[in-house]
Amino acid sequence: MFRRCVGFRREIKRVIQLRTLSSDVSYDKRWPGWQVVVGLEVHAQLKSRAKLFSNSWTSTYDEVPNSHVAPFDAAFPGTLPKLNANCVDLALRAAFALDSNPQRRSSFDRKHYFYSDLPSGYQITQYYAPISKGGSIYLPKSQRTVRINQIQLEQDTAKTTFIPRAQSSTVDLNRAGSALIEIVSEPDMRSPEEAGEYIRALQLLLRSVAASDCNMEEGSFRCDANVSVCPKEAGDDVSNFGTRCEIKNLNSVKFMMIAITAEVMRHINIISNGGKVSQETRGFDEHTADTYLLRSKEDAPDYRYMPDPNLPPLILHDSYIMSVREGMPELPDATRSRLLSRGLSERDVEFLISVDGGREVGFDGKLGRGGAIAFFDLVSEGRDAKSAFNWITHDLYGLLVVRSMTFKENPISVNQMRDLLDLLERDQVTAPSAKILLKHIVDSRSLEKPKVLAQKLGLMALKENAGQLEEMCRAAIDALPEEAAVVRAGNERVLNKLVGHVMRSSRGRANATAVHKKLREMLQQ
Repeated sequence: MFRRCVGFRREIKRVIQLRTLSSDVSYDKRWPGWQVVVGLEVHAQLKSRAKLFSNSWTSTYDEVPNSHVAPFDAAFPGTLPKLNANCVDLALRAAFALDSNPQRRSSFDRKHYFYSDLPSGYQITQYYAPISKGGSIYLPKSQRTVRINQIQLEQDTAKTTFIPRAQSSTVDLNRAGSALIEIVSEPDMRSPEEAGEYIRALQLLLRSVAASDCNMEEGSFRCDANVSVCPKEAGDDVSNFGTRCEIKNLNSVKFMMIAITAEVMRHINIISNGGKVSQETRGFDEHTADTYLLRSKEDAPDYRYMPDPNLPPLILHDSYIMSVREGMPELPDATRSRLLSRGLSERDVEFLISVDGGREVGFDGKLGRGGAIAFFDLVSEGRDAKSAFNWITHDLYGLLVVRSMTFKENPISVNQMRDLLDLLERDQVTAPSAKILLKHIVDSRSLEKPKVLAQKLGLMALKENAGQLEEMCRAAIDALPEEAAVVRAGNERVLNKLVGHVMRSSRGRANATAVHKKLREMLQQ
């Protein structure tokens, strides 16, 4: 068995080492002669304040259990669903981001199955007539386009937690009824690494249009992987693909890639030994890096899909669809091109995108500007883009990371950051003083202008022709006579010790270049 041959940590290391693969599956050394076929079903929780069919607020992952539950969420008799229009807007944004085609007419179905986390015994979804069809995502590293089959609105289930000590389970209805979109891909991915790239690209797109937070660790972004193997000669002919198995509820990109790898090795092992792969639904054990049987795979007839009698068809007029399209923000590809044209390197751009965090949705449903990219755009307007990037990412972001804060929690306003860069540009403060000012504003959350703070804290730069600079240089020479003698003898490398003494005594207010120049003049005289 796979788990007996490969330890969990060793498998993680191997997955990381093999992330960069050729698009030709015949070069994959893990399974020579075999082709891997992967399709993903992604469930993304929409960034809506209210749930999909009730007036209860959507809960966060750390809420008190069963504190956000409406009668409809708990399936009380006589309660009826009412569609949240804001969720339709968010679903359409996701559709446009994925180049999908919104449908003028869609409808809701009931998907029947009986688990403790589904109070009504059915889930409202859009199986037969989804809100959007088609679409694609291009994966630049893998140089592959992954097609989207459909995007459908559906309600989330409750959360079941097993308590080992009590040998019982608890059900939390906070999540029940939360708005989801299910994004179903075609089986176009050919390796775990391509699946990982697809998930990251999907997260980036959905965050850029504020459709979802896409936080896998908080449960607002989950995926199911459909995995099969076949001989590499099968190509892209669907009829030659092997029997697929579905791995449920993968909540980490890393674990998803390991789970796909484990499942592929299980399929190859079964087929190589003359067996036949059965269509199953499986789970993933993170501790053993192996998949395990949950149940035999259900097909559509097993779920007994039927139209929901309490919800009429959803009709979208062209004017409404056009209004959502016109309100779409800039997508990641356009953002990359714009930032590159401003002189940033590809590495700089990818860093900004990776820490951006996406946009915010206001209570009125409108998109707001938020995150690192919007902050950079506003701060760097009319200024040197590279300098603004360095101060925002190296200095400000470093302070935020140490304090476990994101750019959305950044206490420094755009105007404060712009004023600070202006002070640096005019040589009114030095770089060390600017770093002290940044730290002071972050810690104290001061609303005052950086120049006012610099004057209060005594951080304004010393002018080169001011007598105070010469006094500090004279004090450094008196404090370090041996080093001064060595410099007079012609060894200017020791001059840096004198410069450091002046910088410390001035608390970074002196310009290092001016101090260096002044000390050399005084010692040569």
